[in-house]
Amino acid sequence: MIKMENRKWWMLGALAIGLLAVGLDLTILNLALPTLASDLHASNRELQWFADAYNLVFAAALLPAGLLGDRLGRKKMLLAGLLLFGASSLVCAYADSSAQLIAGRALLGLGGALLVPLSMSIIPVLFSEKERPKAIGIWVMSNALGIPLGPIVGGWLLKNYAWGSVFLINIPLIIVALFAVYMLMPESRNDNSPRADIIGILASSIGLTGLTYGVIEAGEKGLGNPEALATIIAGLLLLAAFILWQRRAVHPLVDPSLFRSSGFTWGSILAAVVSFVMFGILFVAPQYFQAVEGADALGAGLRLLPLVGGLLIGSQIAGRLQPRIGITFTIALGFLLLAAGLAVGATTEINDGYSFASIWISIVGLGIGFALPAAMDAAMSALSAQHSGVGSALIFAMRNVGGTMGVAILGTVLSTGYRDKLNIDGLPEQAAAAVQQSVSAGAAAAHELHSTALLASVRASFIHGMDAMLWVCGGVAAIGILLAMSFLRLQESSKSREEAKSHHLGG
Repeated sequence: MIKMENRKWWMLGALAIGLLAVGLDLTILNLALPTLASDLHASNRELQWFADAYNLVFAAALLPAGLLGDRLGRKKMLLAGLLLFGASSLVCAYADSSAQLIAGRALLGLGGALLVPLSMSIIPVLFSEKERPKAIGIWVMSNALGIPLGPIVGGWLLKNYAWGSVFLINIPLIIVALFAVYMLMPESRNDNSPRADIIGILASSIGLTGLTYGVIEAGEKGLGNPEALATIIAGLLLLAAFILWQRRAVHPLVDPSLFRSSGFTWGSILAAVVSFVMFGILFVAPQYFQAVEGADALGAGLRLLPLVGGLLIGSQIAGRLQPRIGITFTIALGFLLLAAGLAVGATTEINDGYSFASIWISIVGLGIGFALPAAMDAAMSALSAQHSGVGSALIFAMRNVGGTMGVAILGTVLSTGYRDKLNIDGLPEQAAAAVQQSVSAGAAAAHELHSTALLASVRASFIHGMDAMLWVCGGVAAIGILLAMSFLRLQESSKSREEAKSHHLGG
């Protein structure tokens, strides 16, 4: 028999395996898009919806899912989320039309929305303050590792099996997690749960959906697109209305007192800043490896392994350092490593090979490993066991928005830098339009025209855009250092004063 003390760690380990499936699903599909376009006769718009259906439902359902866990029982809703994620993976794997795949991806988003915040919400319930940094480190790594592993696993599966295998990979992971949660996890809920805040649920869900959709559209059509801007503004207005309503509501969806804790507020914001940078890197790096260095999909995925290694090593070192130097300095050190790695990456030139890229990507991985678990710990330390579901959902909703905005804003910086440097003089109109569309299309057009000059221009232009984007990322990471040192340090010093005062009174 497993001892009660060890049971929670075994359960967290099994949940981490289930979370790996959610992380994989964010990026594994990208490599399958060309195959899906031919096998399902999917249009560009349908290809976009294969990704967006997941993201939008996930964004809309996060806060209500956290509330359901608090009210009905976290174990019960986690089991429901795991079952839904497994069933919808089967729907996706055996879809024979674009509509079926879009529906399956939407259901996957709903399963993920139940699974992610509720798996995080058990940490304040089951783990002591001393154990929490280690538990959060395991949770963050399992979720974060799936994202860069997606292209590696996806590339290998697509090379050896049919495209449905990128969804079937979820099934064994989900079965392990289901068995462990059912056998090992105790039920927990908020017994004093008041009436549901229907207005809060609607405002937050529609607001998050609008903001996410608008940012996705801006990433596709540019930040100046009227439809994208209108949707972003509408989403932001609804979220502002949601915040105002939470202050007035008798039974608010999110306890407003949470935001009086600078640890929760700034920990959540800093976790979103890390996600902004991380998703930007994961957007640009595979394109660089494929279009500039000539790697195939699997090769591009394998070249991300230093990022994974950096994440693992960084989280281990940070976990040991945090009790000695404090959470603020751990986060600030993470952002410093991030800024340094990105600054090195921003000096990339056309002749720099993979050995140079592996150095700065490793440093970036180390920075994420330091900053992300510590920022999550700062936010989650403010959560009571009763409201851990909604609180965890809110933290993850902010991370999700940060990551989505990272791809859209940094993608626009990349595209602008790429187009500004291109030399398309003398090209036929159709070829010029294709070259301006993306670096992959530009490289394909250059090979088709047998033009080494055009290929050199495409590659040099992409590196110019990538360097500009990495400078922006580095600037954002530098702001992260200032935010951590300014706001979290205040909270940490006031907490130390309170502990000293209570110790003095107790003495």
